[in-house]
Amino acid sequence: MRYILLVCLCAGLFSSIHPFQKMATDEKSLPNILFILTDDQGLYDVSYQGTKDIKTPNIDGIASNGIRFNQFYANCTVCSPTRAAILSGTYPDYVGVPGVIRTKEEDNWGYLNPKVKLLPTYLKDGGYNTAIIGKWHLGLTSPNLPNEKGFDYFHGWLGDMMDDYWSHRRHDINYMRLNEKVIDPVGHATDLFSDWSIDYIKRQSQNKKPFFLYLAYNAPHFPVQPPAEWLEKVKMREPQLPEKRANLVAFIEHLDYRIGTVIQSLKDQGLYDNTLIIFTSDNGGHLPDLANNGPYRDGKQSMYEGGLRVPTCIAWPEMIEKGRISESNWLSMDLFHTILDITGVQQDASFVGKSMLNELKNSSPDTMEIREMYFTRREGGANYNGDCSYALRFGDWKLIRNYPGLPMELYNLKVDPFEKMNVIKENPKIFADLNKRLMRHIQQAGKTPWQKP
Repeated sequence: MRYILLVCLCAGLFSSIHPFQKMATDEKSLPNILFILTDDQGLYDVSYQGTKDIKTPNIDGIASNGIRFNQFYANCTVCSPTRAAILSGTYPDYVGVPGVIRTKEEDNWGYLNPKVKLLPTYLKDGGYNTAIIGKWHLGLTSPNLPNEKGFDYFHGWLGDMMDDYWSHRRHDINYMRLNEKVIDPVGHATDLFSDWSIDYIKRQSQNKKPFFLYLAYNAPHFPVQPPAEWLEKVKMREPQLPEKRANLVAFIEHLDYRIGTVIQSLKDQGLYDNTLIIFTSDNGGHLPDLANNGPYRDGKQSMYEGGLRVPTCIAWPEMIEKGRISESNWLSMDLFHTILDITGVQQDASFVGKSMLNELKNSSPDTMEIREMYFTRREGGANYNGDCSYALRFGDWKLIRNYPGLPMELYNLKVDPFEKMNVIKENPKIFADLNKRLMRHIQQAGKTPWQKP
């Protein structure tokens, strides 16, 4: 009788182990990872936010089949730094990317530290095949090319923005690559990246190893160029929209449709249930294109909330409970740590990002302690002159200098989420504390060069 009781207790114990907890030891259960990054997509430019003029059923599907994050922050207000944070797991200015990496030296404000080990290298060490399809934007030359930074396979765009989604050029330079080979494909960039991803998923379905596919679209970054049939569809449905808004809506709806075809390929290959799907954007929406950042102040390039908050959702049908909404504060760099936690891959202890794993596997909010969340952007031109804008969120408080030379501002986001009331004069002690923390961050970031030696 005692033996039977012991067996039953043991069976109950092992059956209660959450599937997440066996990921590190059960190699067959390791998930495939599809990481979808869009470019300049506004927080409310998804229909799951209740936005009436746009339809994004496939992005909505990721949210409804998993967990959506309402207070997720991009690590920066522009492209390169957020991408550096995602792939390095730390603040972008800690790895040499405080600003945008560009073709011309006089307009370049970042250089990825070649010694930094990126996410695909960690995952390769953990038994994954790794691929980037789409936009890289973290270096144009060796030693910072995708195939040198842990990606087995690169099929996409090496540079920053495209001057045209059909001809695929920047400053008349062709940055389209298949690994390190220059290619000149025909078609809209969103269609190309999606088709290449579908082909990759088909090939990987025949492979015993799990895969990490980092699918980084250029869209909806300007120039806003939806295929004609998509624009016509939006104009028929929403005739009241201004021309600019109609173009952006069509651009995003085309993007959403192609995201859907990639997800469908996972289903067609029998991979969907055990694939971790992450969707996020690199910064807030671009207001001149009539992006929708909801009620939040400002947009891309700005340290106000509209420039930093981004649509983000994560699904994993086998593991994550459907239809959950998180109000916890997270950063782009936290996705790095979340992925490594899920896959059981060891990481360096020095990184400052946090894992979202507890929030993914529990229905209750994460109990992570309040932390400092820093934002830096270095830029040229008359507004910056090579200097930085900064922000620090700590609990409910946010300290901000939106342009170099401007005075600091202080907001209490709990009572003023839309940053209408600068209360720095009323709270000198809070300002002094936050400013001291920000100075420490700036000093730490200064240890890493952001120009190529």
